Amino acid sequence: MAKAALPSPAVSKVIEVRDGFWNVRGSFRIGGVFDIGTQMSLVRLANGRYVLLDACALDAAARSLIDDRTAGGEKLAAIVHLHPFHTIHVRAAHEAYPKAKLYGTSRHHTKLGDLPWEATRTEDPETARLFADDLELWVPRGVDFVPSDPNLHFSSVLAFHPASKTLHVDDTLVVGHLPRILGGTMVRFHPTLGKVLERRPGAADDFRAWARDLLSRATEIENVCAAHLSPLVGRNHPQTSISQHIETALRKAEGKLTAHAKKHPS
Repeated sequence: MAKAALPSPAVSKVIEVRDGFWNVRGSFRIGGVFDIGTQMSLVRLANGRYVLLDACALDAAARSLIDDRTAGGEKLAAIVHLHPFHTIHVRAAHEAYPKAKLYGTSRHHTKLGDLPWEATRTEDPETARLFADDLELWVPRGVDFVPSDPNLHFSSVLAFHPASKTLHVDDTLVVGHLPRILGGTMVRFHPTLGKVLERRPGAADDFRAWARDLLSRATEIENVCAAHLSPLVGRNHPQTSISQHIETALRKAEGKLTAHAKKHPS
């Protein structure tokens, strides 16, 4: 995302994707004009408590959802930040719900080091094990998780909630809805993929293998909540399965993967 991107006044929309999973669509404008949106999701755990994935502006709609479901935050077990470069609303979310355990990526720990972070980073395997009863956390392979260029926002930790068959993903996958004559609903890997592949032989193969692992799990995914533009809720778009969408996304990315492999031969 460009440096000119600015948060806009808090105006959000709550979508009940499926029982136990609510997606909050926030507003985020580039140059104060084009609203690409942002998101956070509230997830009910099997034990009756809740987890908040990411954070956006806590306007009346967002606060009402969280407060009503979590008894004013008492049942909010954790706030889990998944994208290293999504940091604007981190502090406000913690201050609103200070009893919730706070998880963030290595960059969150560095950028907001005064906050009471849990010891394990979101991208650590140990964090995935902590939430394994309710969520699967997936970290892309073969790409820089925190690139030196802060404008390259490809990598994030993907969170899959099997109970609601919903994937929450920031930037790594992009969802767009166009008129059918222009291609209809599309899912693509973020366009910065070619710039974040690790500069070494085998990186493209590692990413390709990871994407195929994602594709193998996609048979269980019915909904994709992506950070920007719009979510893909399966009941509203039954024509194409998520597996087909991700297969197409991988096929569209093949040119960048091939070019990288040629530049970094084994």
